[in-house]
Amino acid sequence: VQLQASGGGLVQPGGSLRLACAVSGGILDHWSIGWFRQAPGKEREGFSCISARDGRTLNADSVKDRFTITRDFDKNTVYLQMNSLKPEDTAVYYCAAGAMCTTKVDEWFYWGQGTQVTVSS
Repeated sequence: VQLQASGGGLVQPGGSLRLACAVSGGILDHWSIGWFRQAPGKEREGFSCISARDGRTLNADSVKDRFTITRDFDKNTVYLQMNSLKPEDTAVYYCAAGAMCTTKVDEWFYWGQGTQVTVSS
């Protein structure tokens, strides 16, 4: 399974971005897909996930009501719509595939290469 994350960039506070995680070599109803981010000097943290089996989504409190995770079976792609972005959202964003939604980084099997999101005026 290979994952390709894209869509990052520079955005002003309060702005929006949509990240995409294209999955190849596997199908979305077999793999849960999670989004993680890592800011300079900090550990990688999981904050959003969509479950393979039933499409249930989980979001951390830090992004709840601002970020939305969805999946498109036709394109085999998972999207992360990020609204009301804040400077503290600045990080490299990664998507990962695993058996279930979990915040434990070492329980995810496959990782995308990361895409930089910078929120700054």
